[in-house]
Amino acid sequence: MYERPSGPSRREALAFWLKLGFISFGGPAGQIALMHEELVERRRWISENRFLHALNYCMVLPGPEAQQLATYIGWLLHRSWGGIVAGALFVLPSLLILIALSAVYMAWGQLPLIAGIFYGIKPAVTALVLHAAWRIGSRALKNAWLWAIAAAAFVAIFALQLPFPLIVLGAGLLGWLGGRCVPAAFGVSSAHAASRTGPGPAFIDDDTPTPAHARFSWARFSKLVLVFLGLWAAAMAGLALVFGPHALLTQMAWFFTKAALLTFGGAYAVLPYVYQGAVEHFQWLSATQMIDGLALGETTPGPLIMVVSYVGFVGGWSQALFGPEARLLAGAVAATVVTFFTFLPSFFFILLGGPFIESTHGQLRFTAPLTAITAAVVGVILNLALFFAGHVLWQQGLSGPFEWPAALIGVAAAVALFRYQRGVIQVVLGAGLAGLLLRLF
Repeated sequence: MYERPSGPSRREALAFWLKLGFISFGGPAGQIALMHEELVERRRWISENRFLHALNYCMVLPGPEAQQLATYIGWLLHRSWGGIVAGALFVLPSLLILIALSAVYMAWGQLPLIAGIFYGIKPAVTALVLHAAWRIGSRALKNAWLWAIAAAAFVAIFALQLPFPLIVLGAGLLGWLGGRCVPAAFGVSSAHAASRTGPGPAFIDDDTPTPAHARFSWARFSKLVLVFLGLWAAAMAGLALVFGPHALLTQMAWFFTKAALLTFGGAYAVLPYVYQGAVEHFQWLSATQMIDGLALGETTPGPLIMVVSYVGFVGGWSQALFGPEARLLAGAVAATVVTFFTFLPSFFFILLGGPFIESTHGQLRFTAPLTAITAAVVGVILNLALFFAGHVLWQQGLSGPFEWPAALIGVAAAVALFRYQRGVIQVVLGAGLAGLLLRLF
């Protein structure tokens, strides 16, 4: 019989969020699965139901859901300090790594060594996403109704190519109707029954009262609105005053603010908008550079949307903001500006909306739509795995040759994950080494 664990200290939480920032490979699906394994199963800081309740909220927000989920859980554990630390450390290691890799890319171009490592990592990322779909689906799809919603979501995005926000709205509507017509199928006890036989009681368990700092108050709500709007306005005004309203950094700040607020569905919903603006309209970088940046984003820790930091770096470097001798500084400053304006709304949504979401915990009229959305997301993640597989195994299109070496690496990565339950870092490093050896020999 498990005992209820004690809550983490600030130092323990800080160490964990910093570690997560360096090992969070595999895109949003892999990162969410990693957080689930660490926070729900291993450390038992939060229960399955509370974790999925927070995840459902993050799924319907614009912006990177994995980073928002880390912010939410950090806030729930340690107030605003915990949320800011968790969210910032989820991003900061990735920003520093991407600045370094982007500098190498811009200075020395495509190196065979790097290309070989990427060749091996890409099929491993496909296996990671597939494994994440299985992990989340095995817990969320607990009856035929939820399986049907997941299947419908897959068909909607794979065959009908419906936009992700429409799929989320449709799933939420089905969940609302299901909660009224067949409440047993959409209740917590049905949708997440595994938590009753899970790893044991958690520090923040299903029956744990909402902490005082997580309760809604109009005073706190108003204060946060003023703080976040003030931060955004001060940063935007500062860029406009120092560099000019039509300068590169000011344009980037405004463009990526819109990207953060107006695009739903995670990184893969944001990327078409970013491509259209950064490549076609502003011409901050070329189409080839954008594709290479996506490869960097896929194979570095942190949210995939961090590819926008690469976009900022390349734009700053190419336009030599501070002169031809300071291209690295220009790229680093532009990447930092883009990262700030991309992620600021995520902190705003979590710290502002978290108390309301906590007040809906266990209420079927709110949880039933979110349960259905979780089921739909499983289908969307499966589609993402197939999308990766198509681009990795047929790199020149379906009419081109089949990449047997990449397929073998992907199968080996899947066996390591499903059969031997190896960690993300081990799988990524092993796949990268295999790709390097293939290119060298």
